[in-house]
Amino acid sequence: MAKTAIAKKSGKSSGMPAAKVPAATTKKSAPVPAASSTDPSKYAPTKDAVMDVKPGADGLSKLFEDNIKDLYWAENCLVKALPKMMKAASVKSLQDAISNHLEQTKTHVKRLESVFELLGKKPQAKKCDAMEGLTKEGEGVVEDTDPGSPARNLGIIMASQKVEHYEISAYTGMVKLADKLGMTAASKLLAQTLAEEQKSDQTLATIADGINAGKAAK
Repeated sequence: MAKTAIAKKSGKSSGMPAAKVPAATTKKSAPVPAASSTDPSKYAPTKDAVMDVKPGADGLSKLFEDNIKDLYWAENCLVKALPKMMKAASVKSLQDAISNHLEQTKTHVKRLESVFELLGKKPQAKKCDAMEGLTKEGEGVVEDTDPGSPARNLGIIMASQKVEHYEISAYTGMVKLADKLGMTAASKLLAQTLAEEQKSDQTLATIADGINAGKAAK
């Protein structure tokens, strides 16, 4: 009997209230925002997206603006450099090609100013080290070759094509970046310039094929 009493006593409550176990609650997850056509996000990436393209995110907008400033400096630099190349050339077709591209380059400057306007910013140039180096290289070709020689004319073409290839690369990237940011109007302006740069490069290549390396150019 004593054992039974002790067992019963030990099973009694100590008088302290039992701790309540909170009922399980279910949290509703926040709804996933839907991406709009003008503000695509990581939830609904564009077909060929390899990165988030939300305007202002990941520094893409800043990258675009910085490169527009870079191109603006480069095109204005060419406006000053091309007349020197045209004067140094002695092949009529090369002189005409450079003259035509000079007028195109002035238009390229105006297009970039239109892009600045689309961005809501004033035109601003940031020094383009690449273009500075390429134009200096062209000046060096003129200094190191004889007037009227095939070497000078072909050297001018080579230097000019290096410039074109740089610009083609730059504008190709900028068109794609504008597309990723949903900047349709800017993309169209940049694509027009890209097409003209590509055509100028082809024109220079054709002129080079016609230069006789054995005779002075006329």
